[in-house]
Amino acid sequence: IGRSWQCSTVQCDFNLPDRFGLEYVSAEGKRERPIMVHRAIFGSIERFFGILVENTAGDFPFWLAPTQLKLLPVTDAVVDFCHEVSKKAAKMGLRVEVDRGTERLGKQIRNAEKGRIPIMAVVGMKEMESGSLAIRSRKLGDLGSFGIDD
Repeated sequence: IGRSWQCSTVQCDFNLPDRFGLEYVSAEGKRERPIMVHRAIFGSIERFFGILVENTAGDFPFWLAPTQLKLLPVTDAVVDFCHEVSKKAAKMGLRVEVDRGTERLGKQIRNAEKGRIPIMAVVGMKEMESGSLAIRSRKLGDLGSFGIDD
């Protein structure tokens, strides 16, 4: 982005003292409205995630991606197999989705890449019969075929 920033903040609040009716007696003996100073050492969780999303442009690392693996069925005949693989991967702690498979393969890949899914698995009849997945990385492209248990 080309700028430096930090999450911690110190802010002057003129609103809350007024809303709470806060007052103090000054050295002159007059009632005055204070200025409230807020500090946030780490910033709010919303600010943290806002900065994270802004700086990564939503392209999260694998461990943080909301969907880590997307299974892309080439034909309706492999959809049940994709759901089995999805369940197995979910048991291993992966966040997995199965594409509906209503689009042609090129569009499924493009949609997954636009959705910033780190890993895609193309699943056709060959993969179903051999118990493997054709793995594709969003950043590195085709990685080859891997057995489901790999």
